[in-house]
Amino acid sequence: MSNNSNPNYFRLGVFVLAAIGVLLAIILIFGSGQLLKQSFMIETYVKQSVTGLDAGAAVRFRGVKIGQVTSINLSGDVYEREVPMPQRHEYVVVRMQIFGDKVQLEHLETYLKDNLRARIKSMGITGVNYVELDFYSSASQYSPLAYTWSPKYPVVPSMPNQADEIISGIQKLIGALNGLDVDGTQKKFDALLGNLNKLMAGDGKDSSGLISSVKDLNLILDRIAKATDKDQLNILMRELAAAMVSLRQTVTSVQGDTTATLENIRQASEQLNEFTRVASQSPSTLIWGEPPARITPPMNGAQK
Repeated sequence: MSNNSNPNYFRLGVFVLAAIGVLLAIILIFGSGQLLKQSFMIETYVKQSVTGLDAGAAVRFRGVKIGQVTSINLSGDVYEREVPMPQRHEYVVVRMQIFGDKVQLEHLETYLKDNLRARIKSMGITGVNYVELDFYSSASQYSPLAYTWSPKYPVVPSMPNQADEIISGIQKLIGALNGLDVDGTQKKFDALLGNLNKLMAGDGKDSSGLISSVKDLNLILDRIAKATDKDQLNILMRELAAAMVSLRQTVTSVQGDTTATLENIRQASEQLNEFTRVASQSPSTLIWGEPPARITPPMNGAQK
């Protein structure tokens, strides 16, 4: 009986080994296949919490998966074992495997000059985090974390994750609100409302208020509208025309009188000049000479 069972055990053993070999082949061929791809390692240092990020998480470049997280450790365990505890940075060291068919190592230095940064992002409501590599125009606002050790792999500087930025912004807002003089602001606001009420309704003494002024303005506009009515306007135009005719007649009459007066002044001036000439040449004629002819002033510019 023992001799008959030996071939069965052998066949069973061969079947198990073959099944294991086929299973490994399936895993290598139809699985991720990352073991067969060319890859390189990089790392980044994070100062904030990385809750939700685990080994095996995806590494994406502008949304495209290019690698995965291989390990997450503290710098005190990786690089600062000989450094006293108070002097340790205690950064979170995130190491990532990048597949060379997506991003090549020789391009990394150029990308870093163009503000390539690593940032931890969330997949949404699932809470699963991943590492996003991208170019950030605001990278100059965040200085790379300083370190004193020699990194094992090329370092990609990190950016604060979005959740931390939101929380930090909320904390700053709360701090600013706490620093405000709420009571003083409320008093000034109440005083402003009181002044507006007085402006609108008046103070009952010197100021009648904006509402009353608007009513008075409406009355004035109504009167202007009535005054500019067609009949009233015609009467006004006739009166204005009559006034213009009267003014023209008055100006004409004054102009005639003015002309006669100017003529008399001219003749008197000529006679005065003649008198002055005679007096200067022959003063005796003023006494022994005959009297001058009588001058009759013209009436309305005509001599009689």
